[in-house]
Amino acid sequence: MICSRRRIFAIACAIFVPVGVEAAPEVLPLPVKFDPSRDALRDVDAALQLAKTTNRRVLVEIGGEWCVWCHIMDRFFTANPDINALRDARFVWLKVNYSKENSNAALLARWPKVAGYPHLYVIDTDGRVLHSQDTSALEAGKTYDPAAFRKFLTEWSPPA
Repeated sequence: MICSRRRIFAIACAIFVPVGVEAAPEVLPLPVKFDPSRDALRDVDAALQLAKTTNRRVLVEIGGEWCVWCHIMDRFFTANPDINALRDARFVWLKVNYSKENSNAALLARWPKVAGYPHLYVIDTDGRVLHSQDTSALEAGKTYDPAAFRKFLTEWSPPA
């Protein structure tokens, strides 16, 4: 009797397992810090997948943990929750490391040259660079200008 129950269970499982169905590709969480060990090409692909499913664009920040203005930008978004919410509602935010440990040359060779750090790229869901932004234009004193950042995010947001 026990043998037949196991056999029935095995047959039932075999019947209900779809044949030829592939598992969804694994999407790793996007980095919250600049990490030289990450594969930037893979991170961009993951960000593009997320952007497509959420009707957003990808906003890539190039920088490093060594970059003072990168940390100032992090504090700026924390101190300005309305601008942070605007960014996150319209963009998938991706940090890509640039450092002596990993310059991510394969990725950055595809895009316009970076003049300074941090640097922002706006990418559409097809992976095309729509805009390359030198962040010094968004600065105000020793931080970033909320009005300039809001204008930048609004101008480069996906169409409604």
